[in-house]
Amino acid sequence: MHEMTTAQLAALVDARLIGDPTVTVGPTVVIDSRLARPGSVFVALPGERVDGHDFAAAAVAGGAAAVLVGRELDLPVPQLLVADPAEGLARLARGLVDEAIAGGLVSVAVTGSSGKTSTKDLIAQVLAVAGETVAPVGSQNNEIGVPLTATRVDTGTRYLVSEFGARGLGHIRWLCQVVPPRIGVVLNVGQAHLGEFGSQAVIAQAKGELVKALLADGWAVLNAADPLVAAMAGRTAARLASFGAADGPGELRVWADSVELDELSRAGFDLHAAGLAEGVARVSLQVSGAHQVENALAAAAVGLLAGIDLAEVADALSRAEARSRWRMELTQRPDRVLVVNDAYNANPDSMAAALHSLAGLRRPAGRLLAILGDMLELGDTAAECHRRVGALAAELGIDHLIVIGDHAEDLAAGARVGGVGVSMAPDRTAALATAADWLRPDDAVLVKASRGLALETVAQALAEGRSTLEVRE
Repeated sequence: MHEMTTAQLAALVDARLIGDPTVTVGPTVVIDSRLARPGSVFVALPGERVDGHDFAAAAVAGGAAAVLVGRELDLPVPQLLVADPAEGLARLARGLVDEAIAGGLVSVAVTGSSGKTSTKDLIAQVLAVAGETVAPVGSQNNEIGVPLTATRVDTGTRYLVSEFGARGLGHIRWLCQVVPPRIGVVLNVGQAHLGEFGSQAVIAQAKGELVKALLADGWAVLNAADPLVAAMAGRTAARLASFGAADGPGELRVWADSVELDELSRAGFDLHAAGLAEGVARVSLQVSGAHQVENALAAAAVGLLAGIDLAEVADALSRAEARSRWRMELTQRPDRVLVVNDAYNANPDSMAAALHSLAGLRRPAGRLLAILGDMLELGDTAAECHRRVGALAAELGIDHLIVIGDHAEDLAAGARVGGVGVSMAPDRTAALATAADWLRPDDAVLVKASRGLALETVAQALAEGRSTLEVRE
């Protein structure tokens, strides 16, 4: 945020100011006391395990110039007292974004069942061609992460890219009220969090809250290859753009053909645009996985709507790197073993994409190994979804599976029907030891599960050539 006085900050968040109204604060807003720097505003968020108020003094010791709190504390800096610090953070974000929009900021939001973070990273790198761009680090797609990211905008910011997640109806609608988007991108409607939503129809309803919130002068960017997303065209007053199909709806259409994958499963393709922008340009992605083509098309559509030339968009996509950890992170060891760390999260759609990418990494002398764990929050469909993932691994020719978690038996059952060998791992230590013993030069291994299983530790150890974990189980 731009620097301001505590009096101005109090007015922005509708807080009661305790202390000096002339103190200058900014440019950073933090919720972690360890990140406090001179001038920071520390937001004391109450949580289930820890209360941010208990760390306010540490934040002040680190340089915080003011604190946003839910109760008065004994501190030597101004305090902004609100009923709910999380709501105070949201009001701060909305105030800063409103100011920035008045100065020309373009707010972009991305949602979907899978691919949000990778697409957000690509969009940010495309838009950076045209001006200063703020985007979240990692996911940060909830009621805390979205407004916290928005506090990073200042008078020089031209684009804000937000990632919107949802675990129920109304979540995305609320995020749109905190950070109003001018361009809304919907990637897909899959089975992530199916246990919480109940059906894909309800997931589509929740994701569609993004396009419904757009104003008439905004843009809804829809995946024409996903019927549930394409149907959202009727839910928005905004102008339409589409990606994924040459015959998609809207004033701008973006699609790909002549797709080729290199030995690291990185896609090259011809990027086509028609409507508001016309032409074709070759793109050679640096990120792995055929599914990244769809993500890149969404990013291209946003870049073109922002007025960036097609050739510049293609060049930016060809230079873009993976910015968020544990998402198709590809490491080649000295013995030419390829380790794919995609352990940040998992659902049936992202599992399928990752397995397809692994299949594309097979080398003549190598084999394919997948270390797979639970996909959480699938409700009554969980067992069947895991069996289907195991069956897909067999269908794609994966040579061996190491399975871990409550649904390890389901994963194994699906794979064994297809004749794939399976090792059951009781914990991460065993999974790592089994994989380290199995792998040989030119093999490729994928590590993937929902975040709760913390399999990134296994992937990191394999990438470093270790057979033991550096952390406790």
